Amino acid sequence: MKGVFSAFGLSLLLALVLTPVARWVALRIGCLDPVKERGVHTEPKPYLGGAAIYLAFTLAVLATEWPLDQGVLGILVAGTAIFLIGLVDDLRRPVGIPARYKFLLQALAAALLVYGFDVRIYWIKNPFTPEVPGDYLFFGPWAGPLTILWLVSFTNIINLVDGLDGLAAGISALASLTLFVVSLQQGDVRLMVLPAALAGAAVGFLRYNFNPAKIFMGDAGALFLGFALGAIAIHSVLKSAAAVGVAVPILAVGLPVIDTALAIVRRLASGRSIGEADRDHLHHRLMRLGLSHRETVLVLWGVSASLGLAAVVIANLPLPQAILLVGCVLGALFYGLHRLGVLQVSPPRRRDLDR
Repeated sequence: MKGVFSAFGLSLLLALVLTPVARWVALRIGCLDPVKERGVHTEPKPYLGGAAIYLAFTLAVLATEWPLDQGVLGILVAGTAIFLIGLVDDLRRPVGIPARYKFLLQALAAALLVYGFDVRIYWIKNPFTPEVPGDYLFFGPWAGPLTILWLVSFTNIINLVDGLDGLAAGISALASLTLFVVSLQQGDVRLMVLPAALAGAAVGFLRYNFNPAKIFMGDAGALFLGFALGAIAIHSVLKSAAAVGVAVPILAVGLPVIDTALAIVRRLASGRSIGEADRDHLHHRLMRLGLSHRETVLVLWGVSASLGLAAVVIANLPLPQAILLVGCVLGALFYGLHRLGVLQVSPPRRRDLDR
């Protein structure tokens, strides 16, 4: 356990030291996020914070996890590729990398981890026969493609909720701590180092990113955090024989998953492109109800923490009780979303009808 605490402490310290450096560099080279119509800021902000997150995590893992096993090495190598994709996208703003090429590059980085380092979801416990020992659902030749889809989905999920100061970093820290606790329950100390280091990097960066933010993480930070969470889940949590193992990492990032899914449904139902930005995300709705910037972030952190706690609890429950708990949690969550009006679909706008 000493190495686990060392990984968290070193990553936290490095993030605290490196984030001001990243801010200084961003100001020097003009990497500033402009004021946007949909944004909540009134002045440009530097956005190279992702470099501090990436370096804090990577250096902490290298310092505390030596020698590296194949899976950890793969996560660091593929994670570096994801970070570089996001960094190039940040440095090329406002043009950036076209979305289709960005997804292709992310898929190639995920394929590197899957086929180059053999980190993939080979099987899950059969949820329909939880009482039968050794009854698994094997994915066979589909294991690689399914894992790539999993990784690319996680890579983008944090980026999609990076709309308020501290929101994405806080959710990432809570999700990392959830994966850490579940790994602790499994009793393998080596599996705890990666989520501990990721949590430390996110918390250290949060010191400068909470409202009013001094720096943003940019695509480099958001894409890296999402990819790392997805990869760590495969390397640790999904190795569990628990029938609900696959639900644990999904619940850990449940808030951005639900927000993204609702945004896709909302835009399709109202005749808009799923890639079209809007002001109907959860944090927009809460702020329209009168909550301040900080209050909105704290409320959404509380929801994420609740989902993370549910993930920790179900990891040790028999399947029937786990399903019941997940149903209760999701029921309460969707009731809250209904009260916020998030589940309502707005009619197509006039310019859409005129097309």
